[in-house]
Amino acid sequence: MGGAPKADLPFANADVADVLWRWLAQLGAERRLSPRTVEAYGRDARQFLGFLAEHLGRRITLAALAKLEPRDVRAFMAARRNTGIGSRSLMRALAGARSLARFIERDGRGGIAALAAVRPPRVAKNLPKPLAAAAARQLAQAETRAGEDRAPWILARDAAVLALLYGSGLRIAEALTLKRKDFPRPGGGDAIVVTGKGGRMRMVPVLAQVLQLVADYAALCPYALQPEGPLFVGARGGPLSPRVIQLTMARLRGTLGLPDTATPHALRHSFATHLLAGGGDLRAIQELLGHASLSTTQIYTEVDSERLLAIYRGAHPRA
Repeated sequence: MGGAPKADLPFANADVADVLWRWLAQLGAERRLSPRTVEAYGRDARQFLGFLAEHLGRRITLAALAKLEPRDVRAFMAARRNTGIGSRSLMRALAGARSLARFIERDGRGGIAALAAVRPPRVAKNLPKPLAAAAARQLAQAETRAGEDRAPWILARDAAVLALLYGSGLRIAEALTLKRKDFPRPGGGDAIVVTGKGGRMRMVPVLAQVLQLVADYAALCPYALQPEGPLFVGARGGPLSPRVIQLTMARLRGTLGLPDTATPHALRHSFATHLLAGGGDLRAIQELLGHASLSTTQIYTEVDSERLLAIYRGAHPRA
């Protein structure tokens, strides 16, 4: 669990502590979840067990977990609600407890049937908010920021990063962890391999314009970009921080009059939505985005439907 020691839990017996640490190790090793995600699951599970110990008035054992009733789980959810957490966080907490329960059952140590009997909270569906194609293109042009008092190589770097997010649908972390050797020169190929969530690797195409923007940045960069070093570097030559790109987007929002939803991740949403609107295959878009499940990609069909309805309402004389 992010390197945390496998200590005893003050609110649970050793058998529960043992199964908790083994579950977290399995999440990281077999399911290949990121250390941060494993840490969040562990925190949620400990909150659940800690609440139960106080709620039941005794240290938690596997036998006690097996005897839980739905009202005990609902009491936990109510207590968490009272701390001010939202439905999405509460749903994640319940999902973590259920994952632990499944692990206990597979381990032949009983189960927590009460968790399956409680409905998770409803979460309002927040659809991705893509940018218009014209705005997305402007964001990836160094000329858009020509009036800023910044070094030309920094303007070229930021334009290349934003163009890569929109042109290839990358997450910002995927773009900023690319090494120089990972990226082809113009004429040397039109695809790159990126490592996404859970360590999953995928190949994505790179537009010729994006290749040229990266080449322009590399030519202007005052630092020698080593093959094993980062492709995009900061002002002092070290790895570029995502915060720098986020601040760049904030400045561009003001310049172009874009809403607060225009973030670096919105360029990834724009990539998917614009591909779908152009007739792209949903499964192909899933592969390009690196989504483990098609259901995650299907949300873009709803975005496109909303866009079409908005056009209809604005254009039809009787709408």
